[in-house]
Amino acid sequence: MSVRNLSLVTVVSAAALLSACAVGPKAPEPVLPTAGTGALVGAASAATSGAVTTAAARDDWWRLYNDPVLDQLIGQAFAENNELEAADANLRAVRASLSESRAGRLPTTNLSASAQRSRASASTVPGSNGATQDEVDTYSAGLDVSYEIDLFGRVGSAIRAARADADAAAAALDIVRVTVAAETTRAYADACSANAQISVAERTIELQADTARLTQTLLDGGAGTGLDVARARSALASTRASLPSLTAQRDAALFRLSTLTGRTPAEASEAARRCARPPQLSQPIPVGDGAALLARRPDVRQAERNLAAAAARVNVATASLFPTISLGGSIGSTALEAGELSDDGNIRFSFGPLISWSFPNIAVARARIAQTGALSEAALATFDQTVLTALQETETALSAYANELDRRTALTEARDEAARAAQLSRLRFNAGADSFLAVLDAERTLASADAALASSDALVTTYQIALFKALAGGWVEQG
Repeated sequence: MSVRNLSLVTVVSAAALLSACAVGPKAPEPVLPTAGTGALVGAASAATSGAVTTAAARDDWWRLYNDPVLDQLIGQAFAENNELEAADANLRAVRASLSESRAGRLPTTNLSASAQRSRASASTVPGSNGATQDEVDTYSAGLDVSYEIDLFGRVGSAIRAARADADAAAAALDIVRVTVAAETTRAYADACSANAQISVAERTIELQADTARLTQTLLDGGAGTGLDVARARSALASTRASLPSLTAQRDAALFRLSTLTGRTPAEASEAARRCARPPQLSQPIPVGDGAALLARRPDVRQAERNLAAAAARVNVATASLFPTISLGGSIGSTALEAGELSDDGNIRFSFGPLISWSFPNIAVARARIAQTGALSEAALATFDQTVLTALQETETALSAYANELDRRTALTEARDEAARAAQLSRLRFNAGADSFLAVLDAERTLASADAALASSDALVTTYQIALFKALAGGWVEQG
């Protein structure tokens, strides 16, 4: 083996041993909070009523409602939602960038071929005495190969940054899936809740219309007063006035549902328009624990991957302080005739290492290091805040759900007692033992209790969905 070849082998071997050594600081280690990563604190109060269980949270949580219409709407949203399509396209774009970065591990090749006719200027050819020069045809073909030896980890760090970006984009897609699943369920539940409240208002209107007719009959028979008639009609008109706003709420929910499922408002789901009550759970909500929560939350995974990408870019910037070493070679042929390109005498070649270094002009490199270092610190702070926000959202949702369940229990009791009081007041009025004012007051109380209970039913479902969203259910792609 010649000395030249031995030197080349030595350079390549040393480069192979050192190529895995990246320069720059190590990536900052994200620290999860010790408090809150065990059993979820808020689950304690909710568990007393059997509302939640510490079983592992489910990805397909909406199936707990046993509502075929909801299942169909969720499937349609996953297939047709435009925000999901955009997030999926962004993920494909970032993965393409990862493939581009990985190509840095491969040699760079350049194949060239040319043919040209030229003639020198007479004034530049000594001894030509201004005579016109002959035209010359030149043919050339060649192959250039270059491979960067990643001695200081620039290429490897760039690949790690691109891989982390791809993981972050995948987590961003999962975030959209969680949001689409929750908001689709919320829109459907809001439409059903509005229908339930409309039904309550219509029952109240029917009752108050009967009362108004009774007072008018009594007045016509000389046993009633005009004041009683006016009060009955006023209560009836007030209840009727609530219907348009409830109908508008239902329509708004249906239009939101259409947008989420990739439809126009004119194509709003008829099944959702007809539903009579919000979806109901038949079993406790599985919430798992805090540690599992942080592992499944895609926003936490996205923040961690953004942190890893930022740290890798610090290493990329630091590597620019050191020389770039490439091994290159070329082979080709240049001839005056195309058929002579393969002649041995026309073959040309070269090979050897190439070292480039911006030293001592390193001000730009140090500025980039400072910039990427600051971005890495910002990514770490964002990760910490994302973890705290995840725990806060979950605990808040648990607390709101548990307390609304208690409120609904009390409202149910209040509604039952109001119904009993209204019935007794009407009987006492018919027997002449009470004034009609007592009947109106009892019916007004019953109407208010019915409306409050229907509103609480809607809030219970809303808080359930908020809890499922906080638990990050729905991000696993459905087959």
